[in-house]
Amino acid sequence: MAHDRLLDMAIREFGLKGLEGASTRSIAAAAGTAMSAITYHYGGKEGLYLAAADHIAAQLGEDMGPALEQSATLAGGDAASARAVIHTIMGRFADKLMQPDSESKSLFIIREQMHPTEAFDRIYGGMMGQMLETLVRLVCIASGDHDEARARLLTVTLIGQVIVLRASRASCLRLLRADAVDVVLVDALKARVAANVDAILDSLIATRQEPR
Repeated sequence: MAHDRLLDMAIREFGLKGLEGASTRSIAAAAGTAMSAITYHYGGKEGLYLAAADHIAAQLGEDMGPALEQSATLAGGDAASARAVIHTIMGRFADKLMQPDSESKSLFIIREQMHPTEAFDRIYGGMMGQMLETLVRLVCIASGDHDEARARLLTVTLIGQVIVLRASRASCLRLLRADAVDVVLVDALKARVAANVDAILDSLIATRQEPR
């Protein structure tokens, strides 16, 4: 537990201030541990930063793993089941991303998105990359359109609908005339995303079935 608390405090500090601006002294104090513990376990600030990235990847795996496991049963290419799993993944991702405790992780990831380092490779190499690749596969199955390049573009569009409320929270709240991201807003977002998923897939199916 003390180990997890140290990593949680590190994610918060790195998310707010970046690798260069973060202070291991502040991280140790917030975690209630000695500075020597960081040196002993991680070798210093850079090692702690990479361990924080691994911690984010592991937590994302715990959060999203059960939803992704459903896709393993789609070997037969069942379009309806694939669509249902897309809805499950998107809904689960929205729920986890909008929770208050995800803010620090999101800030950490956003910094890495802008200027990727080895830490991003570790995050993307875990559940994040697996989730996105799974969505690409599911889009192909659900639509019957096996143009992988098109499915990848659509996956960017799908996932962006959820990420925007976290990455551009202030603008979204101002536009929506809302004070906070609460349960009502998250449920409304999930409903809109679900409707958009269906509209996109139905459009792909209709286009594929049009006479040439």
